[in-house]
Amino acid sequence: MPIRVLVVDDDAPFQGLLVDALTELGYEVETASTAEEGVEKARAGRFDLALHDVKLPGMSGIEALPHLADAAPTMDVIVMTGYATKGSGVEAMKRGAYDYFTKPFSISEMDVVIRRALEKRKLEQELETLKRNLRVDSPLGNIIGQSRPMQLVKERIERVAELDADVLVVGETGTGKELVSDTIHALSARASGPFVKLNCAAIPENLLESELFGHEKGAFTGANAVKKGRFEQARGGTILLDEIGDMPLHLQPKLLRAVEQKQVERLGGMAPISFDVRIIAATNRELEKRVAEGEFRSDLFYRLNIATIALPALRERMDDLPQLAERFIQRANRRLGTDIAGISPEAMGIMMAYDWPGNVRQLANAVERAAIFCKGSHITPAEVDLAFSRAVPQGGVQGVPVALDPDTTLKQAMQDYERTLISEAMTRTGGVQTEAAALLGISPKNLWNKIRKHGLDPMEFVQT
Repeated sequence: MPIRVLVVDDDAPFQGLLVDALTELGYEVETASTAEEGVEKARAGRFDLALHDVKLPGMSGIEALPHLADAAPTMDVIVMTGYATKGSGVEAMKRGAYDYFTKPFSISEMDVVIRRALEKRKLEQELETLKRNLRVDSPLGNIIGQSRPMQLVKERIERVAELDADVLVVGETGTGKELVSDTIHALSARASGPFVKLNCAAIPENLLESELFGHEKGAFTGANAVKKGRFEQARGGTILLDEIGDMPLHLQPKLLRAVEQKQVERLGGMAPISFDVRIIAATNRELEKRVAEGEFRSDLFYRLNIATIALPALRERMDDLPQLAERFIQRANRRLGTDIAGISPEAMGIMMAYDWPGNVRQLANAVERAAIFCKGSHITPAEVDLAFSRAVPQGGVQGVPVALDPDTTLKQAMQDYERTLISEAMTRTGGVQTEAAALLGISPKNLWNKIRKHGLDPMEFVQT
């Protein structure tokens, strides 16, 4: 495309000479005789550069500079004047002018400065493109959303990740706390180290202390060998303590010592073991309320509540829903072997009107359920209605029974039904128990107990 130059000057003979000279050099030129007219033309058209006189009727060229920057942010401005003073040149540069020329001047010299300005702008644009691509390709690119709340979250993640401080991630269930934790670790200097995760609500209370801190051989019945706890396993890396708000009260003093002193003592052990680990704690609980209720230690809360990232609920960032839904359609196509192109405008309207109490996780599950029922190229309102419904269609879904076998007792049928639902939820979520629990509408701890009751092996559902 030709380089377009806007010439703003009220001296008609000089303006004509300048237009002829620039046209001969290959530029496409447009003119204005006042600063106000120049601002309007800059706003309405695409110009690469403006040559702007200082002394004009009405608004001066110096006064016009901020208005030009607002009207055309990517356009550079070179100021011209026949009444040069050192102060006016400095003022022009302060207000954003690229350069300053005194009339008369050499056209060849002006041509060199124009091309330098354009080259500088090109390099700036290439640098911005490179930065944008790096952000997309970086772990931060996995966090979907361009809404203002999510921009603030991403900025905070970038800032926190480069520091080695412990982090508290808070937000409602399904807002993406684990994804944020993954991103912080991946962007940190500890990215090459281990990232160990522990869900404090999913592990039975009598096993949690051993999981966290480890145990020595013979520490209790069944402790046949030394076991390293999660803190030791995470040495040199990061540990995620998910659902920290559900940590049993009697274990919190020992956890506080680990957080403050970076030391643990195994069950049955006599000496403290030091570790170098960054701690990320996550919770959907209001910890201040838990403190007031006596369910969470205030000193542990204050120690954790330093570098905090609060995630918005989906209803607070609805501008991101279409982009999120598109990503989940792509994921459903890969997992289910479907070929869905998108969501119809009518179906999207229904989804935008919903408040999504289960947040992003609920959206992901709803899109996948809609994809299962979708028969065309786009998800329609009918599929969205089916995705929202908890009713089991006639004939069952993926082997879920809807009728009793005459030879089966009601109790056995209910147990079989529960086992099938749990297996389906674990299969859909790739063995992620927190997501499966949310899909079933129960707590992770309750799910864990049911998995054990039905003799299921959680590792069978993990996708590799």
